[in-house]
Amino acid sequence: MPRPVLLFSNGWVNQPIEELAAKASEWGYAGFELSCWGDHFEVQRALSERDYGPSKLELMARYDLQIPILSNHRTGQAVCDPIDIRHKAILPDYVWGDGKPTGVRQRAIEEMTATFRAAQKIGATVVGGFTGSPIWSYVGGYPAPTPEIISAGFQDFVNLWNPIMDVAEDEGIKFAFEVHPGQIAYDFYSTEKALDAMNGRSEFGLTFDPSHLHWQGIDPIEFIRRFGDRIYHVHVKDAVLALNGRTSILNSYLPAKDPRRGWYFRVPGRGGIDWEGIIRALNEVGYTGPLAVEFSDPAMDRDFGAREACDFVKRLDFDHVAPPPSSAFK
Repeated sequence: MPRPVLLFSNGWVNQPIEELAAKASEWGYAGFELSCWGDHFEVQRALSERDYGPSKLELMARYDLQIPILSNHRTGQAVCDPIDIRHKAILPDYVWGDGKPTGVRQRAIEEMTATFRAAQKIGATVVGGFTGSPIWSYVGGYPAPTPEIISAGFQDFVNLWNPIMDVAEDEGIKFAFEVHPGQIAYDFYSTEKALDAMNGRSEFGLTFDPSHLHWQGIDPIEFIRRFGDRIYHVHVKDAVLALNGRTSILNSYLPAKDPRRGWYFRVPGRGGIDWEGIIRALNEVGYTGPLAVEFSDPAMDRDFGAREACDFVKRLDFDHVAPPPSSAFK
């Protein structure tokens, strides 16, 4: 059977979840990758209020939707990052607190462990998110970091995330870390280093999002073939390069809609990604989980894009458990 098509609710966190659920059902989605932000999902309420989780599931059931995945990207970012004023805008007030870095990080760790416990309460099997990175500022910079600095950064990552993964293990939940610039792993070889650093523990896997690989010049299909057994979740989001001799893949500090950028996100099917090849590669490695549309196209209405994306993914995703041919072609 084709994989379920989900909507990542993060692009609509300023809209009440009941309104979005009605739309998502009409658009044809099977459920959500539900963001732990706004009123979409509140981690502390899920743990402290007996009726919170059941009422959320009841709401989804009214629209024939499911919640197999929770997302807490924003809080996860603060676990490994050097904390500064940027993080205030992405963290819950009770995690930011007084803004002192040591306390922010500790509260972010506590919130991530709580997210795995909350996921178990509503029957979700995966938590998606970011890790943050203590060494991202060294990427491509000067002076170049020594191997010892990089090794220490990965050890910090392990020291901070292993206790969170212990809770994930206890709750029977997988963590689908999104390989992404700004994180401890952002490309092919840094992903190898992150998985090796975590000593291959099974709770720690990946969210595969080809849009963040495509603009870096990495073949998403090769990524699937290398890390297929660790792909616990998939984002469907496109990207297009616009390099003209002046533009840069580092985007020159320019905002999302600026025409001087070197690449842009697009609704799936409207960028440069080989989606047919990606589906075939996911079939090859036996990925049977959901495909979650993440809307991030600055030049398109989000509701229009979400409807179009759902239709696109359903047309694209063909049966991945096919019987062998009855006879060889002659």
